Amino acid sequence: MIDRYTRPEMGAIWSPANKFEIWKQIEVLACEAQAELGVIPRGEVAVIRTRAAFEVERIDEIERETNHDVIAFLTNMAEHIGPESKWVHYGMTSRDLGDTALCYQMTQSIDHIIEDVRRPGRICQARAIEFKDTLCGIRTHCVHAEPMTFG
Repeated sequence: MIDRYTRPEMGAIWSPANKFEIWKQIEVLACEAQAELGVIPRGEVAVIRTRAAFEVERIDEIERETNHDVIAFLTNMAEHIGPESKWVHYGMTSRDLGDTALCYQMTQSIDHIIEDVRRPGRICQARAIEFKDTLCGIRTHCVHAEPMTFG
């Protein structure tokens, strides 16, 4: 995103750090779900959750070699997790990870947009209550009409 055209909150949602944080959460949750199904040993999932981490700069460095963002991310996560990382991304595709994260980022964005749309309504409501007894002159067809209030 271009900073001068983006509010900080929206820019943060679409930052690489947020994307990779979401990817990390998805991978850990997928491991936990597979542990519930008995596919992954629960003890190894606890290690994965505890050690799961990444660095954006390191992912970028690995991606320059691999030309694949998900492989770069998983490689960096494996550097933190250790041997238990064999279960991370188990049975998943890059699309499973990327599409899920993209949907979550869109949801985060929409939450901000909805708040932006609601804010003027709340302001108008507060002003209407504030001026509910304030009289204002009204005109209709170029003549005075019956007085009413702003509220």
